Amino acid sequence: MATKLLDAGIQQGIRPKNRWWALVFLALAQFMVVLDGTIVNLALPRLQVEMGISDSTRSWVVTAYALAFGAFLLLGGRIADFWGRKRTFIVAAVGFAVASLLGGIAQQPWELIGARALQGVFAALLAPAALALLTVAFPGGKDRGTAFAVFGSITGVGAAVGVLLGGFLTEHVSWRWCFFVNVPIAVIALAGVWSLVSESKAQGSTKYDWPGVVLAALGLGSLVFGFTNAEHGWDAPEAWGFIAVGAVLIVLFVVVERKVKHPLLPLRVATERNRAAAFLASFLSGAVLIGGILFINFHIQIVLGFAPFLAGLASLPMTVAVIITAGLVAKNLHKLGAKIPTAVGPVFLAAAMLWLTQVSAEGGYLVNMLPALLLMGAGLGMIFVPMQNLALFGVDKDDAGVASALVNASQQIGGSLGIALFSTIAAATAAGGASLAALSNGYSMVFLWAAGVAILITPIALLLINIDRREFTGTDGDAPVVHLG
Repeated sequence: MATKLLDAGIQQGIRPKNRWWALVFLALAQFMVVLDGTIVNLALPRLQVEMGISDSTRSWVVTAYALAFGAFLLLGGRIADFWGRKRTFIVAAVGFAVASLLGGIAQQPWELIGARALQGVFAALLAPAALALLTVAFPGGKDRGTAFAVFGSITGVGAAVGVLLGGFLTEHVSWRWCFFVNVPIAVIALAGVWSLVSESKAQGSTKYDWPGVVLAALGLGSLVFGFTNAEHGWDAPEAWGFIAVGAVLIVLFVVVERKVKHPLLPLRVATERNRAAAFLASFLSGAVLIGGILFINFHIQIVLGFAPFLAGLASLPMTVAVIITAGLVAKNLHKLGAKIPTAVGPVFLAAAMLWLTQVSAEGGYLVNMLPALLLMGAGLGMIFVPMQNLALFGVDKDDAGVASALVNASQQIGGSLGIALFSTIAAATAAGGASLAALSNGYSMVFLWAAGVAILITPIALLLINIDRREFTGTDGDAPVVHLG
């Protein structure tokens, strides 16, 4: 089977000697997508002052990217398969570069937020196209495992580099270069894929579920907008009204997906109990990871007074802890199975958030922040490995793409909702106060809520995950794929 797939790959124009070079450029594109999830975080305090952005609007600079990325990721995978993976990659790379350029030259807050949303849309096209091209280039064998390990590790590396690079560029050049830096990266990735990879696309039906796309995008957008506006009070029409409309649209999305012949999200993928646990864990951990880290960065820079690059260095222990813990869990997965690390990891994550509730204007990094960052990294490392494997375990080959996209989309959507909710909580707790004490109180309440969100993963894991350890880790079958990050 692998030989036939390899022959198919060669017929597509991807010769074995060029596959490793193709991997370099595809991984570079993935690096850029992940980079933009974190590179702006450390620039936020400075760009907020320079552009006169309010605290409530500030969060949309991050939320717009995560929300658009998550909402359109499933559609992006379909477009790549139906329209052509190389063609989609090229258009997405060009679009991402243009959106980054627009973000760099933005003069008004709405221009910057719009550029971030546009980046998210093109990232939703770029990421699945890159992964699909990689699958064609490495159809099987040991080389496939090596290629996917390299590609998967880019997530952790890109997130860490994004924090450091964002801090360095903001402090020594300009926050605008957090956007401009994507242009040369996109051009290099585009040139490499253009010259080394030929077109490929799925055969058979190529119908799109446009009602599902519209309902999902509007529903998620309405929910995020409602949570963001809750800072005016949960009884405000602009809060509960949009939240209610979003909930109705999501319910309608589920109804449509049950009826249409070619659904954007086949419900059989999301409703199997073990995969459902993975998607819920991805959603909740995304809220804590993306939303929580944003306020950790705010505290380090605004309250503790760290310069942007030093703040980036201060965040690194968490990334190191993620990589080390994920590696240990992957190595011992045959002993642990899926349930134990998925249930224990959130306890570490919640403990980290509870530790952070003690932050204050008089506190310091070594006591108030460092232990929590290490705990947070350990918890995330425990969750990531089984979560990724559970999302793809036992899935039909025709649903593998949508399952992979869904676990990433749920994390981004969870992150966008987490940012909206946590921003509202911080603003309400600070009650308009601009002092360091008021800001610390707001951040402390955010971390308390984040702890509550994190610990919800534990009962989900205990109640839903029922895969036998030997079956899950390949003792009785094929070993699962491990993606670190």
